[in-house]
Amino acid sequence: MDVNGGGELHNNQFYQCEESKPLLGEMSDGHNNAKPGAGPCKRPLHHCSSSGMRYKLLHEGDIQVCVLKHPRTFLSKILTSKFLRRWEPHHLTLTDSCLSSATPTGYMETSLSYSSIEDLQLLSWDNAPKYCIQLSFPGGTVLLQAANSYLRDQWFHSLQWKKKIYKYRKVLNNPSRWDVVLKEIRALVDMALSSPLQDESIHQAPLHIISTLLAENSSLSAQDHENIIVAIAPLLENNHPPPDLCEFFCKHCRERPRSMVVIEVFTPVVQRILKHNMDFGKCPRLRLFTQEYILALNELNGGMEVVKKFVHSMHGPTGHCPHPRVLPNLVAVCLAAIYSCYEEFINSRDNSPSLKEIRNGCQQLNDRKPPMPLRLLRPEPPTPPPANLLEILVELERNNNSANVKKKAGPAGGDSEPNLIDCLLVSPAVNTLSIQLPAQADRVLGCFALILKMLSDYDDWRPALASLLQPIPFPKEALAHAKFTKELKYVIQRFAEDPRQEVHSCLLSVRSGKDGWFQLYSPGGVACDDDGELFASMVHILMGSCYKTKKFLLSLAENKLGPCMLLALRGNQTMVEILCLMLEYNIIENKDTQLQIISTLESTQVGFRMYEQLCDRQRELKELQRKGGPTRLTLPSKSTDADLARLLSSGSFGNLENLSLAFTNVTSACAEQLIKLPSLKQLNLWSTQFGDAGLRLLSEHLACLQVLNLCETPVTDAGLVALSSMKSLCSLNMNSTKLTADTYEDLKTKLPNLKDVDVRYTEAW
Repeated sequence: MDVNGGGELHNNQFYQCEESKPLLGEMSDGHNNAKPGAGPCKRPLHHCSSSGMRYKLLHEGDIQVCVLKHPRTFLSKILTSKFLRRWEPHHLTLTDSCLSSATPTGYMETSLSYSSIEDLQLLSWDNAPKYCIQLSFPGGTVLLQAANSYLRDQWFHSLQWKKKIYKYRKVLNNPSRWDVVLKEIRALVDMALSSPLQDESIHQAPLHIISTLLAENSSLSAQDHENIIVAIAPLLENNHPPPDLCEFFCKHCRERPRSMVVIEVFTPVVQRILKHNMDFGKCPRLRLFTQEYILALNELNGGMEVVKKFVHSMHGPTGHCPHPRVLPNLVAVCLAAIYSCYEEFINSRDNSPSLKEIRNGCQQLNDRKPPMPLRLLRPEPPTPPPANLLEILVELERNNNSANVKKKAGPAGGDSEPNLIDCLLVSPAVNTLSIQLPAQADRVLGCFALILKMLSDYDDWRPALASLLQPIPFPKEALAHAKFTKELKYVIQRFAEDPRQEVHSCLLSVRSGKDGWFQLYSPGGVACDDDGELFASMVHILMGSCYKTKKFLLSLAENKLGPCMLLALRGNQTMVEILCLMLEYNIIENKDTQLQIISTLESTQVGFRMYEQLCDRQRELKELQRKGGPTRLTLPSKSTDADLARLLSSGSFGNLENLSLAFTNVTSACAEQLIKLPSLKQLNLWSTQFGDAGLRLLSEHLACLQVLNLCETPVTDAGLVALSSMKSLCSLNMNSTKLTADTYEDLKTKLPNLKDVDVRYTEAW
């Protein structure tokens, strides 16, 4: 081919592109033999990707274009000489199959297909440096001129990649011999790994080609499957598998769970998914693949011990997991797996397509199976009825009225069998019936319930796990499954034993009007399978934290007074304390109920002793609140909670209006003494250790407080937000606290009498 019109290019060395070699040999290192050159007009550029330069894959861009036809006559040689060349500016687009221009005129009137490009090489001019790429096609040459060498190389590598991936797509879409196909796949993987281009599609495009190949050739042997998986493993080290490939991996995990590929190839892939995935909702098949991988591990000889080692490897050997996405992703996988066990039952209510049917493309109404019959089992099944009859007893609780409904059905089949899931939905509190799961679904449920147990054993994961599980994100059918609730009870017990407030506070409902774990595992709850031991444990940890408040006690009195009295009657010290606090804070207004509580307390030794102490405190309280004593009081610096308690027990303080505890060592514990002062209007807590828990208690009992100084105290938004109920506040000092701007704006809105506010050295300043 003659570029300069006189056979000049034929007499020069040039870099032979790998594109002109056979497909299987593209990754080998070789160049065309150099030809003797006669002129110094052009020099070859031996381009090597190992130089360390990296480029972004181009999809479009502006470049100068010149097209030279092969000269056939003397006149055409003159017309195509370098002195008469004409360059045209074009905005070229690199599509999947061709090179086209946004303005299809002139040289680029028709698109240039990658399949027609015979050769692709770099050129540089000596006399006037122009950075060019030469594309050879039958009958001529296309020259592309870039502004600089970097842009030229970027165009060169992008064109080279597009041409190669186009050829591989054509070859692998029409496979003939699978031994040849495997070699092509390995060459494709090597090409992607050695490319100097940096783009997500560089690794994703080969994976999509291979996933399409596998989807269209489902008759491959298991050995061919494993060979292909091993071949593409290097691409998966830093890339998520595409959805179709995930489906193929899921199938392999289900059919060959004991294959070494599961351990050696899938393990790093799943680890990467759990560490880096941000949203399973965008790619649910990644979650499904992770789920099937875990189930495959459970099928190994070690069973759940292997799964436990995998979970530990994801957490790491230290006390803190360095990957913040691991726990949310693991929980998402567990929740989806547990839901899938009941998916058929749940979707049978409205005959809506299940996730499995959607994945299989069966979304049309006429493609769906009829609703699956539901079987409900009693905890203590009676004598089996005749085969042609079905007798079901369902307890319904609606509007606090209980009714027993006895329904007899005719011969099994047809429309005579009721949809009992609807019955469960009508009465969420029904716990006498449970759905019988197939054996495989039961194994899945047990496996992922155990994983939740494992997650709860890690101290650093427990706060986030408690927060994720606080809304009770399980089907109500699962909560009626005895085995599942037993495993889940261990998790809730771990939450109840954790001293951190951010953990055990998640036992309560996420919002008012919705049940939380506290309600589910209380006596009478759907998940309670004991005599209230877990309930008492939860109450104990909550009362020991910042929940010794009127609001919490009032909720217990309204909803759980019966269980509390029963456990107190059995000598449970926590419940005895609860009943005493209800009497002390005047939570119970009904006199008969008060007398019943007193009788309950006096029936046990521990209750009798604590009730006597309550009576003593009440007498002291009456003495303390008796009119008289000082109106102003200042404690010496370094005073403690015990000093304050001792002082207030020494006389009457019914007239005390101004109390200064500034620069003392009092903490939130002194709030129990402060709430006994009925006339207190001004409280100075400057530079003390008074915190959020004490602030919440004050907000419930000292409604008349007008002036409050919290300067340099460790209070945060969690406690400051409770001040919104103290409508009498007119002066509030929050200088040097952890107050935020949002909380400050909220307080200004809810405290109409607030006139004097100090928020210096806070975020709200």
